[in-house]
Amino acid sequence: MDRDIFLLGIETSCDETAAAIVRRDVDGHGDIVSNIVRSQIEEHKAFGGVVPELAARAHVVHLDTIISRALDDAGMGLADIDAIAATAGPGLIGGVLVGLTTGKALAAATGKPLIAVNHLEGHALTARLTDRVEFPYLMLLVSGGHSQIVLVKGVGDYERWGSTIDDALGEAFDKAAKLLGLGYPGGPEVEKAARNGDPKRFALPRPLLREKRLDFSFSGLKTALRLAAESVAPVSKTDIADLCASFQAAVTDIVAVRSAQALARFAAEYEDVVPTYVVAGGVAANAAIGSALREVARQTGANLVIPPPALCTDNGAMIGWAGAERFALGLVDGFDVAARPRWPLDELARGVL
Repeated sequence: MDRDIFLLGIETSCDETAAAIVRRDVDGHGDIVSNIVRSQIEEHKAFGGVVPELAARAHVVHLDTIISRALDDAGMGLADIDAIAATAGPGLIGGVLVGLTTGKALAAATGKPLIAVNHLEGHALTARLTDRVEFPYLMLLVSGGHSQIVLVKGVGDYERWGSTIDDALGEAFDKAAKLLGLGYPGGPEVEKAARNGDPKRFALPRPLLREKRLDFSFSGLKTALRLAAESVAPVSKTDIADLCASFQAAVTDIVAVRSAQALARFAAEYEDVVPTYVVAGGVAANAAIGSALREVARQTGANLVIPPPALCTDNGAMIGWAGAERFALGLVDGFDVAARPRWPLDELARGVL
């Protein structure tokens, strides 16, 4: 592109209703002009997790207002936007349909191009918006729905090196919190309780770490946590703190070991490139995991990039930026593009997302 471009990004794949305006300049650098996110945590807290039907209804009710606020905050109207980017998957299909249909309607009404964005690509490219990271680099995506290690070679060019074979890490935190009678979302609750706990009291497993593949498994760890809790029932406040600390220590070790292995592979395949390790997803906000990854980066000589917490969780800015990157390459979509509940970044990869 020979000029700055502005995109509206729309995100509704789970329980955040979000819209943002982002700018990409002629040098390929970007900034966030506005970024509005409405969380649905309060609507789902009583259920201990996201209820898809409630999430979709909330998107229907609030999305138009969120988009208007994003435009108002940017001091812009739809006429000032060059293209409209909307998440087309993966995610809860009801919510994805709300955002994608809205994006299509706005594109049709204004004559603007539509870019259907893979939600995971939004996470994968955020570091290029925040830190101007150059290709290639590695991404660790750890969220409520995904746990992956992905080689990012370019826009639309990804190679998945590892994934969970059962629960995503964020999901495992949520289930652990529910098991121990803590609140939702589980990640912050487990982390808070773990601060006062003994991480060595309960010997919890580190599944799959004896295997060379870069995959994750958290289901067995969750079962081990349940058995440990039952062994000391009825659990006291101290027991809960120790269980949380032991659980967090186990997942931290798993993530650190897998990250070190992935970075070693990257260094072997790209001998002349200083490794950059990008961490995305809500679990990236966990302080213990972040500290462990900083140590891994120090030992391997890698650059660790963790975008600000507000850009690690779901947001419209990452969708707008992914759309801007694609639009700059001439990649746009027709109105026949379909919402996809499952949509791997690496279309050739097999297994659980």
